[in-house]
This record gives sequence, structure tokens and C-alpha cells, in this order.
Amino acid sequence: MGNKKSVLFVCLGNICRSPSAHGVFEDMVAQAGLSGLVSVDSAGTAAYHIGKSPDQRSSAAAANRGYDLSSLRARQVSASDFEAFDYILAMDNENLANLQAIAPQDYDGHLGLLLDFAQCVESEVPDPYYGGESGFEHVLDLVENASMGLLVDIQKKLMA
Repeated sequence: MGNKKSVLFVCLGNICRSPSAHGVFEDMVAQAGLSGLVSVDSAGTAAYHIGKSPDQRSSAAAANRGYDLSSLRARQVSASDFEAFDYILAMDNENLANLQAIAPQDYDGHLGLLLDFAQCVESEVPDPYYGGESGFEHVLDLVENASMGLLVDIQKKLMA
């Protein structure tokens, strides 16, 4: 096995999409027996909710699928994250652009969209914050899909 890998999921406020991705992917990593080799975190590009728990609707939707988000707290992405993470994955193009604006020119990790790893027609994970319950379920569907592809990508790199 190769070096350890680290993944940071990023959305706007770090209370809906990125903590959902964090919880789902961390669970998949554990089920694959890779918890000691893959670290997972999440952050937001904005400072709106620093220190807050994930949105109750995100937590409830995740819990219905067996994912526990209760230990997660919102934080804002920082320049030091580019030194700490091999994969920095944004939920949408706006947050990706915000990340690209603060990324050091020599960052050699993977900076892109989470859904680049998914088998679906959508390219962005939509923000469910102002919508109904179905939006949170849709986020989980997309995140689970992309997380499987991401896990395969990381497993290949760990085996190299």
C-alpha cells in the first residue's frame, strides 16, 4: 500500500452538502477497512456557520441511511488545507471557483468537483438549504454515487 490519502469536501456553509459527503465517505472508507489510510474532513468557503452542527434536515436524512453526522462542526476552508489534503472536492462550480482563487499555484493534489467521480448526468450537487426534504435525499443519492467512484480512485492510488 502507498501513502495515506486525505479528502476535503467543500460547499458554501459546511452545514448541508459537505458534511453529508463527509459522513457518507467516512463510512465507506471504514467499511472498506481503510480508516487508517484515508482521512476525511469538510469545510465551507463562507464563514456563516463556523462551529455549528450540520443542518437538522441533513442529519436526519443521513441518519435514515445509517450515517452519523452528529460529531461534525462547520469550519471555513483555509489556505493551509491545500497543504493538508490530497483531494479537495467542491460541491458546485461557484465553490470550486472560490477554491481555485485561494489555491497556491504549486498545489499538486486533485482540486475539482465531487461529481467528477460520479456516474450521473449532473455535474453539481445542488444546495438543498431552501428546498424541501427531497433535496436532502437527492444530495445523499449524488454523494453516495460519487463516493463510490472516489473510493475506487483512492484505492488504485493506495495500491500503486
